[in-house]
Parts: sequence; structure tokens; C-alpha cells
Amino acid sequence: MLLKMLVPSPGESISEVEIAEWLVEDGDYVEKDQTIAEIDSDKATLELPAEQSGMIKIVVKDGETVAVGDVVCIIDTDAIIPDNINNKNNEKKKEPLPSPSSNKKNAVKKTPLADVMIKKNNIEQKDIIGSGDFGKITKNDVLNIINRNTDSKGRSVEFKKMTSLRRKIASRLVTVKNETAMLTTFNEVDMSAVMNLRAIYKKDFITKHNINLGFMSFFSKAVTKAIIEFPDINAMVDSENIVHYSYVDLAIAVSSPKGLMVPVIRSAEKLTFREIESEIKRLALKVRDGKITIDEMLNGTFTITNGGVFGSMLSTPIINPPQSAILGMHNIVDRAIVIDGKVVVRPIMYLALSYDHRIIDGKSSVGFLCKVKEFLENPEANLMDNNIRGSLEL
Repeated sequence: MLLKMLVPSPGESISEVEIAEWLVEDGDYVEKDQTIAEIDSDKATLELPAEQSGMIKIVVKDGETVAVGDVVCIIDTDAIIPDNINNKNNEKKKEPLPSPSSNKKNAVKKTPLADVMIKKNNIEQKDIIGSGDFGKITKNDVLNIINRNTDSKGRSVEFKKMTSLRRKIASRLVTVKNETAMLTTFNEVDMSAVMNLRAIYKKDFITKHNINLGFMSFFSKAVTKAIIEFPDINAMVDSENIVHYSYVDLAIAVSSPKGLMVPVIRSAEKLTFREIESEIKRLALKVRDGKITIDEMLNGTFTITNGGVFGSMLSTPIINPPQSAILGMHNIVDRAIVIDGKVVVRPIMYLALSYDHRIIDGKSSVGFLCKVKEFLENPEANLMDNNIRGSLEL
């Protein structure tokens, strides 16, 4: 039987996708549920699994744009399994049990695309250091090796088509600049209290919950609490109306090999420190592994972005439409400041709030940022109700 595989629908608002890369070749025998291609939409990258086992005939080439529901390949489910596949399976059965040292080596995982690139370019896996979770090898890790080999051979220039996701991001950024009255206000926060709390309770937190106590949970709590006093920060423009939300669906900007993605923590104002950290970890891993879904990135009401992880001292973050504000975090640096007439050294982070001046005035934007600063400089009283161990569920 000839099975026609159609382009799946990544989400209600998406009508077309781009074939990012085939992970198999025309005429290959594929197994059911094997990942055979990666598909780019304007919101995320998805894996395309084989619906049945058989011999594949590729209809759409790499880089081509197709509509949802179009045929991308045909699988001949009546095809006979090639002898070389049977031989490989038999060889695997006859292989002796690996030694403990080889077990450790084979334990390193690869994304399907990284695996294909390694084979195509004849790269030794031992030469690659995985940047993914638990040392997982990603596409970018392989590209780094390829680029390093190219640089050693001489100068080169590479032209690469932008993915549909990257094109969409570019379009959205230009739209924001053109269609919003965006301004940015700045402040600084003394991170001493937060850092001291983390130093004292971080080990207990990891032991109890198996997750790290990061800065993001403190900022998430501070932001969601400050929004109660400044609701316009959590609002949107809808034609001639201003839409306010009684909840905060907090979007967290995460860098990925495909570009910036912004997964959403639903009803963040109701979550504990543990729940926020767990959700951030879950979503970040899905972004890194290319498993994030469209629904997990839609309808955020406010965004936090952390350029500090890359060493940024200060920036003016761009609003994530149709939201009206975004908070930028930056690196923490020991700086000399004046407290009670004395110069002291404290760990300082600069904060930046970009906002749409059409619905947020200067008083609200500055007031909101000052409130976030106040909450973070005394988190025990403002974010933990003077019950640290209870708030951290220790």
C-alpha cells in the first residue's frame, strides 16, 4: 500500500510550513514513528514521524514551503525490508555486552538532526561536546565542529536561507517598532538579599525538589505581585479597547538553536517558588530539544527576558506583541553605591522595562519598576511573608 503523508497542522493560525531538513534520503527504508524530517512553522520547529514502516519517496525538497495538508512524502508499506537492515539487526544481537567505559561513551544522546549531520560529514562523535541537557549533542554542536574544520582550511562565505521562524521573528520585531509607541525606563536593584537567600537555601531546595532555586522565580513573584498595583502593565491594545487580564500568563524568553522562543507559564501569580522553577525547567528543556508546542507559546500577557545570562549589562528589550510591556534582566556586577552616606560595594543588576506608551504612562511604568526593585531588595517580607522555609516548601 502507498501511504501518503500529509503536512500536519501545527496550530489553528498556521496555514503553511517549511521543510527544514529531511533526516532520511529518498528510497530509504524507515520504521514506524522514526523521525524523518524537521518542519519549521513561523512559531516553532516540529518533528515529522513516519506513520508506518516502509520505503520512502520524498515529494517535497528541503527548504520548500508547503500548505498544511499537502503531501510531503509517500511510504510504500509493502516494501521488503532490505537485507542490510536485517544484517544490522542480527549484528546488534551478536555484539558482546559493552564494557562499563563504552557504556558511558554510548550514553551520550544526539538529536535526530545532529545524528544525520554527524554521519553526512564523517565526524567523530568523540570530538563533539554536547551542549544539551545531560550532554546531549545538538545541531549547533555539530555545526561548530564543521565551521571549525572549514576555518582551518581557509576563508569561506556561506549563504543560508532564513527559516520561516526567523523570518516571522524579524517581521514581528519590525512591526513592533512601527506600530507601538515604545519607550524604556531603567532602574537598578541591589541583589544582596536574593543572593544571600539562595546561598543559604539553594542546597536544601535542590535536595527537596530536584530543581535549582534560580533568580527567575524571585523575579516572577515580584512581577506578578507588582502587576496587582499597576494593572496596565498586564494589558493589551485591541483596536480602540484596552484589555486587562485578571491573571498573569508569564512569558519567559528562551534562546534556542532556531532563534528566540517565548514559552508561557500559565497563571504565574498563583504558583509557588517550586512550581515556577519546575515549569521554567520543563519549558526550557522542551525549547532546547525542539519539543515545544505552539499552544505552550501562545497568549502570554507579560514577558521577562534575561540578557544577563549572555553577559549583557544593559539593553532596551523589544515588546512581545500584542503585549504592552517586557522586563529585561541583566548581569549582576559588584558596583560601588552610596548607602546612608557611605560608599559600599553591592551586587547590582540593571533592570529595563520597555512599554507601550499608548496605554502605559510614565508614572505607571516607573512605579511598577520601583515596586519590583522594592520587592527584590526585601524578598523575605515582600515575597515570602516572612516565612522563608514555608515559601520554599522546605
